[in-house]
Amino acid sequence: MNFNFLKNSWLLLILIVLLAAILRFYQLGTNPPSLTWDEVAWGYNAYAVGIDGKDEFGHFLPYTSFISFGDYKPPVYAYLTVIPVWIFGLTEFAVRFPSALFGTLTVLVTYFLVKELFEYHKISKNGTSDNTEVIALISALIMAVSPWNIMLSRAAFEANVATFLIVTGVWLFLYAVRKKPWFLILSVLCFVLCMYTFNSVRVDAPLLFIALAAGHVKTLLKIKKETLTAFIIGALVLLPTIPFLLSSQARLRYQEVNIFSDINIVKTSNQEIANDHNVWWSKIIHNRRVLYTEDFLEHFFDQFNPNFLFIQGDPNPKFSTQDVGQMYLWDLPFLVIGSVFLFRQRKGKWWIIPVWLVIGILPAAVSLPTPHALRSEGTLPTWQILTAYGLVTMVFMFKKYQKQMLSLYLIILFAFVGYYLHGYYTHYPKEYSAQWQYGYKQVVQYIGANEQNYKMVDITGIERGYIYTLFYLKYPPQEFRQTAKYYTDAFGFVHVDSFGKYQFPDNTPKTVSSNILYISTTADVPSNVHILKTFPYLDGTPDVVAYTK
Repeated sequence: MNFNFLKNSWLLLILIVLLAAILRFYQLGTNPPSLTWDEVAWGYNAYAVGIDGKDEFGHFLPYTSFISFGDYKPPVYAYLTVIPVWIFGLTEFAVRFPSALFGTLTVLVTYFLVKELFEYHKISKNGTSDNTEVIALISALIMAVSPWNIMLSRAAFEANVATFLIVTGVWLFLYAVRKKPWFLILSVLCFVLCMYTFNSVRVDAPLLFIALAAGHVKTLLKIKKETLTAFIIGALVLLPTIPFLLSSQARLRYQEVNIFSDINIVKTSNQEIANDHNVWWSKIIHNRRVLYTEDFLEHFFDQFNPNFLFIQGDPNPKFSTQDVGQMYLWDLPFLVIGSVFLFRQRKGKWWIIPVWLVIGILPAAVSLPTPHALRSEGTLPTWQILTAYGLVTMVFMFKKYQKQMLSLYLIILFAFVGYYLHGYYTHYPKEYSAQWQYGYKQVVQYIGANEQNYKMVDITGIERGYIYTLFYLKYPPQEFRQTAKYYTDAFGFVHVDSFGKYQFPDNTPKTVSSNILYISTTADVPSNVHILKTFPYLDGTPDVVAYTK
């Protein structure tokens, strides 16, 4: 089959990666319109580590987690942010830089992964080849313009870095067993680093590696030295975090979101059995384990919901513009065709894709709410590869109209991309600025410009306001540690009451004192106070108010 453009496949790959970089870095510091509290926490901890090697609370080079709000964030993203913060300052762009960078690199690695999956062979001089090179390029292109990956690459989501590590780990594993056995060490390190990067992939990363190893047992036994070395190195790198993974702190977030903590299922089970007068068969069909299994399957198949994948996307506006799915509607027919033909043709290491897809959904399937784009990001780029496989299979079936079909596909694809980008840059910031905590930066900047006029600043109108105050005032970490008053609640979450002249009570004070600058939401402003400034969302809705007596 002749595709003359394959002679310039490296140039095409460079253009695709450049496109991916533009889509992820353009206006990165201003859209999304503000930083979430998790993003601010990543940035300030990186800032603190860059100054004296300690996190915000004074722990030296944490290697298992950063305490942060008591959610014990895996450490990799914080360390990746140290250098961008040092170069660009404590800014939105710096905090999001690692996510955008690794989102771009994932596009590049997807190309090499596809060639390993389908056992690519070199193109002949006249451009003749099987369709693997085309699938690799199209997969990279679809990944480059994917709403799913673009959205998660443009905010400081550690899941995005974990996705890069998984994709790279799979690629390096396949390359190792095919050609360079010592690359197995790098593959193992990628999978182990996932355990230090994002909570959800602590489920699917080890399962995916086990699946890969099980599918290549004979090859691994032939390269015993490299396999044993990789295993030892991986175990040594993983060892420091094992005590933490078994601790109550590590279970805190899981207990908060997993479906097996839902006591309502147990109540339903008991009630149904009681309704049937405790007969033996009712104890079987209404057993809580049966109900939990049904709940799991329901959440698992939620990830295949067409509305989630192709129409609206994740219900959370942080993961979707709400008018474009996690994939484009134009991907749907080719995704279906690709899935069918993948199973029919069974080319190369085809089985890895469905196994990867199923394993990648597991973290979302055992959590609430579903569907969930962030917890299932570990499925990328399987969706994109299946879509590319379907497209290329169709193109190769119609020899006479190959160029026309490929051109038509690209034209329609970029029409969908244009629609998505128009919504993302024109409407999305105004419509969903509230979900991105817009206005908090402006509030803290106002505090910084006026605090010298007040003895104390009382902040209740900003959720987790202490971290925004630290971030946007670039407050010295050493001073924060010396003056901070904080406590850990019964659930393990950390609350900062005050530091320096800033205090963060749980509720807005009902009585107002002199020489204190108050920050609260518009709904909580007491009567008979002097309003200094109102801070609205981008759509003009008032949110936070600064006032004094």
